[in-house]
Amino acid sequence: MWMSFYSMLGTTEFRWIIIGFFGQLMFTGRFVIQWIASERAKKSVVTRSFWTFSILGSSVLSAYAIYRKDPVFIVGQVPGILIYIRNLVIMRNQERKLALEAAQER
Repeated sequence: MWMSFYSMLGTTEFRWIIIGFFGQLMFTGRFVIQWIASERAKKSVVTRSFWTFSILGSSVLSAYAIYRKDPVFIVGQVPGILIYIRNLVIMRNQERKLALEAAQER
C-alpha cells in the first residue's frame, strides 16, 4: 500500500488530490472562523473572512471537481461562489451606508 502511495507523489492525480484537500480545509476553516467570532461576540456573527474563505474554498473545490469531471460536485460548489460574492457586496454596501449616516450626524 505505501509503495503505491509513494509512487503517486509526483503524479498529476496526486497533486489534484492535495488541491482538493486544501480546498476542503479552507471551506471547513470558514466554520471555525465563524464559530470563534460568534463566541467572542456572544452572538451569531458572520464575518467578512467567513465569506472570503467560502469563496476561496469553493473556488478551489470547484477547480478540483471540474478536473475530476464530477457534475454533482460542480453543481454543488459553483453556484455558491456567486452567493458568497453577493454577501460580500451586501456587507460593503451596508458599511458604506452606516459610514455615510455617521458622517451626516457629525
